[in-house]
Amino acid sequence: MPDKAHFCLNCGTPTPTEPGVPGRTMPTGAIEVNRVRQALADKYRVEHVLGEGGMATVYLAEDLKHHRKVAVKVMRPELAETLGSERFLREIEIAAKLSHQNILPVYDSGAVGGVFYYVMPVVEGESLPTRLKREKQLPVNEALRLAREVAEALAYAHKRGVIHRDIKPANILISEGHALVAD
Repeated sequence: MPDKAHFCLNCGTPTPTEPGVPGRTMPTGAIEVNRVRQALADKYRVEHVLGEGGMATVYLAEDLKHHRKVAVKVMRPELAETLGSERFLREIEIAAKLSHQNILPVYDSGAVGGVFYYVMPVVEGESLPTRLKREKQLPVNEALRLAREVAEALAYAHKRGVIHRDIKPANILISEGHALVAD
């Protein structure tokens, strides 16, 4: 990891160690959604918010070139100002080079009109916390397999100098019975 990196090199999300990164206290509003729609209109038709966290909002969109549904993760405006486009794009470029069956791939990224974004496939499935809330407990064999898949994904990234730094159940998606490391 570069000496001064305080962001997840997989997704560009600021880590808690980054000084001066403000927290998010309000949900994404209509003005922000419209700003994102306008900024990305040449490449993506943004449909609606899929989810949001303290660092970013994820939108369902249509990739206008490839005619497919995608998930577009957009950094909060206050974080984008702190980060700067060069650093964001450099870190996403590093993450985009990762190609592993258990790592959610990056399709595209950019910074347009103050909107810092990256594009991923829409995952048919659910997050690990959603699954655990529904089932309370995973069968031991499945839990071990998912843990092994996450460990293999992280080992692959680490061998290439990429450290996730925000691995948590919410960043593990389960699709077709297999783990995908996100964020």
